[in-house]
Amino acid sequence: MTRKPNPAPATRLAILAIAAAFALPSSAAAPKGEPFGTADGKTVEIFTLTNRKGMKLRAMTYGAIVQSLETPDRDGKTADVVLGYKTLEEYIKDTPYFGAVVGRVGNRIANGKFTLDGKTYTLALNNDPGGIKCSLHGGLKGFDKVVWQGEGIEKDGVQGVKFHYVSKDGEEGYPGTLDLTVTYWLTDDNEWKIDYSATTDKATPVNVTQHSYFNLKGEGNGDILDHELTFKAAKFTPVDAGLIPTGKLQDVKGTPLDFTTPHKVGERVNADNEQLKFGGGYDHNWVLDNQGGKLALAATIHEPTTGRTMEILTTEPGLQFYCGNFLDGKLTGKSGKPYNYRNALVFETQHYPDSPNQPSFPSIILKPGKTMKSTTVYRFSLKGGKP
Repeated sequence: MTRKPNPAPATRLAILAIAAAFALPSSAAAPKGEPFGTADGKTVEIFTLTNRKGMKLRAMTYGAIVQSLETPDRDGKTADVVLGYKTLEEYIKDTPYFGAVVGRVGNRIANGKFTLDGKTYTLALNNDPGGIKCSLHGGLKGFDKVVWQGEGIEKDGVQGVKFHYVSKDGEEGYPGTLDLTVTYWLTDDNEWKIDYSATTDKATPVNVTQHSYFNLKGEGNGDILDHELTFKAAKFTPVDAGLIPTGKLQDVKGTPLDFTTPHKVGERVNADNEQLKFGGGYDHNWVLDNQGGKLALAATIHEPTTGRTMEILTTEPGLQFYCGNFLDGKLTGKSGKPYNYRNALVFETQHYPDSPNQPSFPSIILKPGKTMKSTTVYRFSLKGGKP
């Protein structure tokens, strides 16, 4: 057999240079935090994650807030699809939980009270839908208003940021010291993946969730009424006038809350329906068909003018959908445009609201020696095109 001679050193260098020019970018480095202001006397850092397909996610240590999420449309034009502000000061001054992790218990707890192991715990009353007071999203200073520890990470070329926070026993009225880690990843499959992990030294309720406001047309680009939704949920948890679940599970069939087949948000949001009147529109928890704790598709959201499509996968049993009913134009976003009525959608993967007071709901009580783990994925693609 005749062997071909090896290329000369100069030729080999030329070949390597050509190969490098056409290769995909090398594995991403762990992102580094950059100063973004000061809160509670602590420096707040912001981390920028990127992938190979043009997506970019920026998240800060204040509230583990996702400040921006940029993704291309069908024409290759990139837009930021989450609501938020340019500066930390604006988040501190006034925000309806834009992009934040909320908890220790996300969503509502009736009358700000629950009983655990024979003891009644009293929480701050910081929300009053329908004039009926309750505790919402962890209290007056929930996880959205504290400074977390942040660390940029990388695994197999995928960039991430790990946020860590220790909530002390008695904080906002909750029992037990909760050690919580929330990790964001931005994959080359155009997935924003969220991993939650928590432990405690005393039994305590835990229902942590992400509270980003989405507009797939781009933040500040008008209402979301033409967004088309499909939910993998045949039931929802009906609420009373204070938006507290009644404890029942109701079939969505025959109601404006039926998204088992695709419907636009604006198609039935103003229907003559008691549940929609209570919420001022959609502000309800859907009972996902998947109740086994495995990662599974929960919802698909499509925006027709840009082609952007977002799939939500989660291990959680519920999905709270809110369509910006309380946005009123008083808040101005990072693009300089006001955020008006129904200019955004919120999809909180979670256990059901008021779970500590609802024995028939899946339990959110975390006990010592156990670890709470949960995963949610927001996957972006283009309808009729590749992601």
